[in-house]
Amino acid sequence: MADYAPEVRKALRAAGWRYERPGKGDHQTWLNPTTGKHVSVDGKILSRHTANGILKEAGLPKQF
Repeated sequence: MADYAPEVRKALRAAGWRYERPGKGDHQTWLNPTTGKHVSVDGKILSRHTANGILKEAGLPKQF
């Protein structure tokens, strides 16, 4: 199974998001400094639907 987490983090970084702090367990909290919006990213994302859901929450188009 593929791990989509590195690609999701790369897409967020390319869109101007930045890593803010660790979350619960292996999650990370990312911040968009322009809008002040936060998104939680799991350390290992095995489902493309979850990966696309995180991107949608961040206001980015589907990539997987």
